[in-house]
Amino acid sequence: MLTQERYQKITELVERQGAVTVTELAQTLNISESTVRRDLNALDELGRLQKVHGGATARTGTAFSSAEEDVATKAALHVAEKEAVGRYAAGLIADDDFVYLDAGTTTGKVIDHVAPGCKATFVTNGVDHAIRLTRRGLKTFILGGQFKSTTEAIVGATALQSLRQYNFTKAFLGTNGIHPAAGLTTPDPEEAMLKGEVMARSYLTYVLADASKFGRVSSLTFGALGKACVVTDTLPDPQYRELTVVKEVMAP
Repeated sequence: MLTQERYQKITELVERQGAVTVTELAQTLNISESTVRRDLNALDELGRLQKVHGGATARTGTAFSSAEEDVATKAALHVAEKEAVGRYAAGLIADDDFVYLDAGTTTGKVIDHVAPGCKATFVTNGVDHAIRLTRRGLKTFILGGQFKSTTEAIVGATALQSLRQYNFTKAFLGTNGIHPAAGLTTPDPEEAMLKGEVMARSYLTYVLADASKFGRVSSLTFGALGKACVVTDTLPDPQYRELTVVKEVMAP
């Protein structure tokens, strides 16, 4: 691949996603990480992106999106990163926890890594999550309400009412965007209401997100950054550490 072609592809990825990691670029473009780092240095000098530790962000610092991809599309993205995040999050669950597990492809990775014989109780709005948790022999409750096929989640006023009977020791939420000013965002108003209510009803809230979610903004804010700990593969911009607790689970 010619240098200019690499530059174009890298720039397009950064502008579309808002933030990318060195590892992600190397895998996507089938080039070495050392080549990616050289390209990022050059593109930063050209003003086409902003190089940060472990990757790059768009120069604007923000990528806005009001669209919601379906589960199959999301499941094929950032697989290794989501796996690492899910594995770490599962290790935070103790036998005496009452856990909320949000619908989503990243939160879904938690299920496979919950310790065998775990006695924790789970509440979820993810239909597939409920099935998988039950198959693993984990005590599970699912919210009632409207089924949203795009995200395979239970949403709506009935789900919100169902949620209000619970108080959680730990909650694991997904997000479409993480931004210094906009906070934690999602494009769906009904999912935003649920996520916000969960945060209010949980002693500890963890947001599980791969690095591509940083610098992105969706239509609705469901929580402030400082109200949750973010578990991610690689933090693309260290400024987020000034706003909340961030745990990186993969080497840059």
